[in-house]
Amino acid sequence: MSTVCRAAAAAITIALLAGACAGDDDDTASPAATARATDATAPSASTPSGDTTATATDTDTGAERLATSPAPTRDPIVVTLPPDTIPDPVTGGTFRFGLNAEVDGLNPTASALTAAAGVAMAAAVFDKLAEFTPDGVAVPYLASAFTPNDDFTTWDVTLREGVTFHDGTPLDAEAVRYNFAAQYDNALVGLALRTSYAGPDSAEVIDPLTVRFHLLEPNVYWPAVMASQLGMMASPTWVEAAKLDATLHQRPVGTGPFTFVSRSEDSVTRFERNPNWWNGSVYLDAVEFFPITEAATRGDLLRNGDLDGFHSVAPESILAFRDASGFSAMFNDASDETFFMLNVTTPPFDDLRVRKALAAATPRRDYVTLIAQNVVRPADQMFIPESPYYHPDVRQLGDDPDQAATLVAEYCAERGTETNPITGTPTCTGGRVNFEYQHTGPEVLQTRIADLVTDAWGVAFNVTRQELLQDEHIQQTAFGQYNAVIWQGFGAVEPMTEGVWLSCRSIGGLSLNFPRDCNEDRDQLLLQAQAATDRDARIAAYQEMVQMINDAYTYVFMTHTMWAQVFSDNVHGVCERTTPEGIALACTQNSTIWPTTIWLG
Repeated sequence: MSTVCRAAAAAITIALLAGACAGDDDDTASPAATARATDATAPSASTPSGDTTATATDTDTGAERLATSPAPTRDPIVVTLPPDTIPDPVTGGTFRFGLNAEVDGLNPTASALTAAAGVAMAAAVFDKLAEFTPDGVAVPYLASAFTPNDDFTTWDVTLREGVTFHDGTPLDAEAVRYNFAAQYDNALVGLALRTSYAGPDSAEVIDPLTVRFHLLEPNVYWPAVMASQLGMMASPTWVEAAKLDATLHQRPVGTGPFTFVSRSEDSVTRFERNPNWWNGSVYLDAVEFFPITEAATRGDLLRNGDLDGFHSVAPESILAFRDASGFSAMFNDASDETFFMLNVTTPPFDDLRVRKALAAATPRRDYVTLIAQNVVRPADQMFIPESPYYHPDVRQLGDDPDQAATLVAEYCAERGTETNPITGTPTCTGGRVNFEYQHTGPEVLQTRIADLVTDAWGVAFNVTRQELLQDEHIQQTAFGQYNAVIWQGFGAVEPMTEGVWLSCRSIGGLSLNFPRDCNEDRDQLLLQAQAATDRDARIAAYQEMVQMINDAYTYVFMTHTMWAQVFSDNVHGVCERTTPEGIALACTQNSTIWPTTIWLG
């Protein structure tokens, strides 16, 4: 492990953890460049005049600062790998990466690729129209330029010439339009688009290399959307075929540095080098992804040489590898948050008193100590303290069992005979509220979390538990078939993109607003923030939104998730990804790395 990374990681004695699943599931005001750093005064490397020239800037990864700070710090923890000192990459070899779960499909127009495993695999085969720099600015990638009109209600995307999909289909304006329409028409993925567009024809072909996107409201920061799943470009030929043959959802066709070879679900997915990749050389012969739910098992396989890398949010992984010789690691707590999430549309959590009671009964201090092992820091809201949008007066309720018992007693006296539709039981039994808690598994960490919180909640609740594989867990949550779940989410590089998880427009039979909590006033704040070119106005809107979320008690925030990306010492080039113009790109984002520039030697 490099001296800088080892020293920096050793200073990590604060922050957070957890592990469940998430959206995709990142901003800061400090001078350190974190995965959330975004200049709130600049529209994502674009201006109304159409100036789309992005400039690479030197930034502090945080490693030097942490390395010289022996005591816990309030600064965000973002430790990335230093530039490679070995000058000549070696071609060949297979990079084997351990994932925390499996996904149900690899089609960006039809599959939920926001979970960690899906985003990681998609990075091998799909390129996006935009990508983020290390300081959180969305810059053109498959696109060559983003140009808004004067009021930011339309954006023109200019594509690079000569890019083709793995099956030979050209990446042109019609392909981008097709991808947008296919996403919009999908029952789940389309929910992420209905918050901002009137229909599938909101993407208009202007010429062979230009697509115009028509938005419902002004959005100064719109290019960041194209750095998400919504900007992943899939072959229209393949997507059309997958509509007739669902098995093709597992055989992705993109423009990326690797092409799909084989997939055995819950076992291994293999991609091989694309010799005709549009953005330069690809060094690896192949990349293989292995879904392994237990973080400890992933760590053992890395030590034994059966994996070359893995990702994890387990504190044990951070503790085990931050000082281990023979390995390198990246750590990032400026990513998503871990929280408990409540369905407000059915009893008992349709009542504010019960939501507040659950928050009060939650053992936040014990969670940070016993589960997060003091490796990660507690969270009160969706922004880290270094973010300009952080609300300093908002505090998450917790560790107050007496208040929980009082609120539940009042609720049960009034509504205790109603039926909980998830459990089929009365909402109250024996003076306690009945509900079901759902989590992913089988995984030791999730079991430990469930043991801790259900015991504490027992002061006012009767809790039944349901353990599901991650893909089923996500599906049931999206359909509203839950009372309470543990989740990872928020933490977007650009906070504008968080609106999809909060908007009333995201609620339906399927919902991306998972608590299904509609607040029109909150929606207006989201629209104000995305239209604001004034930094102070944008900060005020997001801080007011944070207060609303806190007052609704739909989320019980626990920790700012720390993602660890761990590699054998023979893995190089992780942080050397750039645009064709040479602009440095982020080498890690939440759970994701890109194998684009990786080589083994």
